[in-house]
Amino acid sequence: MRRHTLRLQYNAPVTLSFFLLSLFVLLLDVLTSGWSTAHLFCVYRSPLNNPLFYIRLFGHVLGHAGWDHFLNNMLLFLVIGPPMEEKYGSRTLLLGILMTAAISGILQCLLFPGSALLGASGIVFMLIMLSSLAGMRNGSIPLTLILVAALYLGQQVYEILFVKDQVANFMHIVGGVCGTGFGFWARKR
Repeated sequence: MRRHTLRLQYNAPVTLSFFLLSLFVLLLDVLTSGWSTAHLFCVYRSPLNNPLFYIRLFGHVLGHAGWDHFLNNMLLFLVIGPPMEEKYGSRTLLLGILMTAAISGILQCLLFPGSALLGASGIVFMLIMLSSLAGMRNGSIPLTLILVAALYLGQQVYEILFVKDQVANFMHIVGGVCGTGFGFWARKR
């Protein structure tokens, strides 16, 4: 008789590492009473000769405003990330995350100089749009891409116009555009 043993598998290294780093950053935020997030894990306009600016430019996607913000982002991230990592590969997915972090960070500093940005929402929306391209074949545009883009863009525009909260809806749109562009680029490769 064969015995089957179950083992944990680190099946999506980029996705799981991103999750664990984000969790560590949130715990560090609690331990430092918000200092670490404010100084290292949210991006805002600062001098380019400040080395912390470059840490914040990429690290802001790891910071979260609290447990609810973290859980809302990470639940979707952990659902969508592994299949995208399997489809595109770990290096390619990491490149997409870094590209989206840099673009959203730079746009935040240029367009909204008086405010800070943090959280993985842009990365999540990048993954959502990337996943909607999964069925693309022979240069055709998947209907899922059009539907997801219309619903997603419509919701974000509605929230920009009518919902007054601290959510960076414009950066969600930026993440979605990054995911779409990155998906077409990765497909050509």
